[in-house]
Amino acid sequence: MAISNKLPTHLTPQGFHRLQEELNTLLYKERPKIVEIVSWAAGNGDRSENGDYIYGKRRLREIDRRVRFLSKRLDDAVVVDPKDQPQKNKVYFGATVTYVTEDDQEYTVTIVGVDEAITENGQISLISPIARALMNAKVGDEVKFQSPAGEKFLEILEISYPS
Repeated sequence: MAISNKLPTHLTPQGFHRLQEELNTLLYKERPKIVEIVSWAAGNGDRSENGDYIYGKRRLREIDRRVRFLSKRLDDAVVVDPKDQPQKNKVYFGATVTYVTEDDQEYTVTIVGVDEAITENGQISLISPIARALMNAKVGDEVKFQSPAGEKFLEILEISYPS
């Protein structure tokens, strides 16, 4: 029996739910519609110049690829609820952290799983350089991280977890 070196996919309950919804939408709404279009287009004769058929088949491959990816991710997922974090005075997965940079810019980020990070919403992946630098730190700690522009320092102002 081979032992896998693959790390589990950590997700918040919200991230797990969002991926599950996407999978269900693809499987039960979008894919059946595309299959119907492809079937109709196939019945129209010459498939080599039939745009509905060609693009429908291409879209089916894209959907099937995404379904396989999501299914595997959800099967391997470890759902970690930040509300259950016993040490709320340190930064761990699911924490919302407010920090200030060297040039007095203040930011608030939430550390989430790789598949649920949306930077525009302040959600950063737990493997991002900033998240890795923040891990295990406390309020008042100054941490350094490597940015594309070089080494930077951050000071943690606040740590919170959902209640």
